[in-house]
Amino acid sequence: MNRQPIDVLIYRHYKERKSKCSLQPLVGRAGFGFRNWKPDREIHAPGHLLLEIDAPVLSPADAGLPLLILDSTWRLLPKMRASVHGEVLPRSLPSTLVTAYPRRSKLEEDPQSGLASIEALYAALRLMGHRDDSLLDEYHWREPFLQLCNQVLEGP
Repeated sequence: MNRQPIDVLIYRHYKERKSKCSLQPLVGRAGFGFRNWKPDREIHAPGHLLLEIDAPVLSPADAGLPLLILDSTWRLLPKMRASVHGEVLPRSLPSTLVTAYPRRSKLEEDPQSGLASIEALYAALRLMGHRDDSLLDEYHWREPFLQLCNQVLEGP
């Protein structure tokens, strides 16, 4: 297990409701910085890992690098992503990892490999060598997600 400090920068879309945000329980926790994002705001995070679909999969080799999380609905994410400036390092999660969150979008379909923000954060840190199941303590779908995650990351 990696013992390097965690450095996670989370930009939350201004339309994201804190009461529904799966990352809200981490506010104030060491290693996690929260910022609000609005359309006129640029995100400067050079050298940060950024989760993106179809990028190289995260690994323990990425340990020690800061992580940037864009917390938004899938529909609003492209504008938020376009505001990221500076060289970030795109990474992804295994495509076989699926969400435990019951999706109900009426506007459009979420990507098949799309996860709830807390699920993506947990899996990313775990792949980087920081397994901390307490990150999911207040996540309603904690147990089903841990089972899914264990199947993918530990194998049969």
